[in-house]
Amino acid sequence: MISIDSAFDSGNIQAERVTGPHDIVLTTGKDAHSDFYQWFHFRLSGGRGQRCIIRIIDLNGSAYPDGWPGYRACVSEDRQTWRRAPTSFDPKSANGTLTIEVTPSVDQLWLAYFAPYSMERHHDLIARIAARPDVRADVLGHSIDGRAIDRLVVGDGPKTVWLYARQHPGESMAEWWMEGALERLTDPHDPVARLLRQQATFHIVPNMNPDGSFRGHLRTNAAGVNLNREWNAPSAEKSPEVLCVLGAMDKAGCNLAMDVHGDEAIPQVFIAGFEGIPSITPKQLALLADYKARLARITPDFQTAKGYPVARPGTANLAMSTNQLAERFGCLAMTLEMPFKDNDDLPCAEYGWSPQRSMQLGRDCLTAIMEVMPDLG
Repeated sequence: MISIDSAFDSGNIQAERVTGPHDIVLTTGKDAHSDFYQWFHFRLSGGRGQRCIIRIIDLNGSAYPDGWPGYRACVSEDRQTWRRAPTSFDPKSANGTLTIEVTPSVDQLWLAYFAPYSMERHHDLIARIAARPDVRADVLGHSIDGRAIDRLVVGDGPKTVWLYARQHPGESMAEWWMEGALERLTDPHDPVARLLRQQATFHIVPNMNPDGSFRGHLRTNAAGVNLNREWNAPSAEKSPEVLCVLGAMDKAGCNLAMDVHGDEAIPQVFIAGFEGIPSITPKQLALLADYKARLARITPDFQTAKGYPVARPGTANLAMSTNQLAERFGCLAMTLEMPFKDNDDLPCAEYGWSPQRSMQLGRDCLTAIMEVMPDLG
């Protein structure tokens, strides 16, 4: 008998109708205290050897309906390797229907909007990296549900670099990026990592929104708050996650900050900057352009032709972290975006944009940081 369940770490789906392998109709649940919905993560049981047609309906009202055309769902038989399944989107059917077709070769198949990064894996990452030589680990504060906001500190150089991810919890590729960056940065045999550790002190927050991650949210914390709209005035009641991280930044200083995200609609890797902040300087703009040019040279997975519109002078939203930090510290601050779909400039039919490519991008971004480090203020 076909069954659907999602009562697990980062699970999110609701079964509307399941009568057989060709009639599986589902909806995604909203983030708590919010109208955001798009993330899904569930298990299909009982489908071995059968062609299963899964329809997720009512998606025209999702957070980013432009994210569905051209998207292919992630599927895994072992929760280790995630491949892409044949997927189509019809905006005219049942207020927007995503249709996923799979023929499982096992009794249980896992499906997700992107390869999940569980809280258990997060704890393993923190423990593994914290146990390495010359790494310091601490807890900056706690989330609304009481989960730790973990920080890892690597290196002892004079510059200060902040890397942080998963303000939007459904953007799980951001923590895969973090794993790649941390593995490289703590590698005693990697010459780039050795130089970076001499050049700078890295403050790294792999998951800023553990509550939303565990709850299966797309974009918000347990209070239904978008953390990347809280950086001008975070509060203990609504956004303790931002409050504790920003406090630590004020204490340590910041020469470079990278906020790691995923984008639902744009099928490329790109960086959004801070062009609209009130006190922008020519040096900041030059550093931003230099970093993007270097990263584009280092990896063909990055490009500069496509991305978000550039803000007009004086129009930056200072509630967003990149703008707030660039304004607050006069530093180079960046928002790195990876696709939920695939990188259309270098597509992969089997895996799409994947955890492995996210981790490799994390490693490559460190090379670009090393190259711009001498010019950081």
